[in-house]
Amino acid sequence: MNFQSLTDFLNTLPSLGVPGTDCVIYHKRKEVYRHQSGFMDIEQQIPMALNAIYNMYSATKPVTCTAALQLYERGLFTLSDPLYAYIPAYKTMYIKENGSIRKAEKPILIRDLFTMTAGFDYNIRSDAITSVKRNTNGAAPTLAVVRALATEPLSFEPGTRFQYSLCHDVLGGLVEVLSGKTLGQYCREHIFEPLGMQDTTFLPTEETEERLAPLYMHYPDKKRTVKISSQNVFRFGTAYESGGGGLLSTTEDSIRFVDMLASGGRTQQGELVLSRGTISLMRTNQVSPTALYDFGWTHMAGYGYGLGVRTMIDKEKSGSLGSLYEFGWGGAAGAYMLADTERELAVFYTQHMLESMEAYIHPRLRNYVYEGIDA
Repeated sequence: MNFQSLTDFLNTLPSLGVPGTDCVIYHKRKEVYRHQSGFMDIEQQIPMALNAIYNMYSATKPVTCTAALQLYERGLFTLSDPLYAYIPAYKTMYIKENGSIRKAEKPILIRDLFTMTAGFDYNIRSDAITSVKRNTNGAAPTLAVVRALATEPLSFEPGTRFQYSLCHDVLGGLVEVLSGKTLGQYCREHIFEPLGMQDTTFLPTEETEERLAPLYMHYPDKKRTVKISSQNVFRFGTAYESGGGGLLSTTEDSIRFVDMLASGGRTQQGELVLSRGTISLMRTNQVSPTALYDFGWTHMAGYGYGLGVRTMIDKEKSGSLGSLYEFGWGGAAGAYMLADTERELAVFYTQHMLESMEAYIHPRLRNYVYEGIDA
């Protein structure tokens, strides 16, 4: 192995506006690479800290999907079950179409939540969310928000198209209903504690705030990066645990999670978190050709979409140096997860900048990782 090209690439990113980076690679369950570049705080010239805490944003999604899939393994639901069987507020849904509202012909299935095909949108300032925040004095408990979202019209018939949305927030609510615990409690007991993810949480504490990396915004048209508020806009209230974007975590915690997915679903100590069969299902493309067309983001060329993760299905289209069915996801501030079960390879990369340049960074990062592993 030789990761010099990867190191050189990471070292160029601060000159492009990225404040700082942190990247770690596990191969066959051992750390083989860790490198940081740039600054935690540009203005004060504070270097990157090994134990810094970051807003994971959408890198939360694979964790929530793992929690739900654990309950799936226990037989508490099937993917073809209607959502309303567990959250009755979703019994009758409506669709906004061509300026009018009509009744949906199909129910939302639980599979649709995993695959972003339920018809939800990402309007975090909707009347439903705003109302819950107002009526709960800013607490916005997770299930209250999830039930309220059922009053909003869908964008299309469930199961017919892909739209990146609050699907995994609703899935987090389903975890609460099925487990009888809050999403955070469930994840702590069944994912974080077994994996030793001691610094990972949905709700910030005084300690996490002290270690939280300041957040920056990149303005490519102005070629500048500016420090902004570190408040996570997807955390709708003081009690809200966003299954789609609410986690706070460290690089060291996050690589433990990705390593579990890449290594048969077990912790380093051998405790089972998720079965191999379920991980195989998770990384199998689940969306139709029509929905896959909707998923056609430039930097996702060659990828399908599984149960909450991108999954490599066409190396020719992607230009990837990696394996078929390599899978993972990322986050709005630049986090990137890559799990490769064929090579027992796990990668976690993070930064702390919105408008994160992921379309430029992530495909290159992926290929530099594989070039280094094979060197």
